[in-house]
Amino acid sequence: MKFFDIQHVFFTVLGYPLSYLEFFAVVFGLLAVALSAAANIWSWVIGIINVVLSAFFYYQIQLYPDMFLMGFFFVTNIMGWWRWAHPKPGEEDRKQELRVSFMKRSDFILLLIVGLAGTFVVGALASKLHEWLPFLFNLPSAYPFIDSFILVMSVITTFLMVQKKIECWIIWILIDVVATYLYFLKGAMFFGVEYAVFTIIASAALWNWIREYKSYAVKV
Repeated sequence: MKFFDIQHVFFTVLGYPLSYLEFFAVVFGLLAVALSAAANIWSWVIGIINVVLSAFFYYQIQLYPDMFLMGFFFVTNIMGWWRWAHPKPGEEDRKQELRVSFMKRSDFILLLIVGLAGTFVVGALASKLHEWLPFLFNLPSAYPFIDSFILVMSVITTFLMVQKKIECWIIWILIDVVATYLYFLKGAMFFGVEYAVFTIIASAALWNWIREYKSYAVKV
C-alpha cells in the first residue's frame, strides 16, 4: 500500500517532503506521549497505533534497532494498558488505577549502568545485521550505537512506565534528546521535531507525576 511507503508524499514543509506514514506516526506518537504525561490510561491504546506505523518508517530509513523496538513497544503497550487498569490492592489511586511511585535510588543507578552496557552489546550486533541477514537488511544500520542507546534505554524505561515509576521520565528525557539529534542527523526532520517536542512533554510529565505523588499524602 502506498500509505506505508515513505516515498508517498502527503505534503511538503519548507522543502521537506513529508510522507503520509511519517506524518501520522508522529501525530499518534505525540498524542500518546501527551496522554502518558497526564497519566491517562488511553495513552497505551494510541501508542499501539503509533508503534505499528513507526516500525514501517524505521525499516525504510535503515534504523533497524528502532524497528525492533517497535515490536517490543507493541507488546508493552498491551501490558501497560492492563497493569494500569488492574492495580493490586493498596496500589490504587483516586481513579482506581495504578498510582505513581518512586523506585530505590540504588536500583535506578543500576538500571542506568545496565543500559549503557547493553547499548554497546546491541550496537555491535546491529552493525552486523546487513552481513548476517542481507536478504532482510540490504543496507548497513545507520548509526548503530546511537540507535541502540535509544533501543536499550527505551526498553528499560518502558518497564518503569508500566509500573508507573516516576524515574521513567528522567530516562525518557535523555532518550528524547539523543533521538532528536539522531533523526535530524538522518534527515527524518518531522521525527526530529517530534522528539524535540517529546523532550518538553517528558519534562512536564516528570513534574506532573511528582505533583501527583505528593498529592497522595494529602488525599487518596
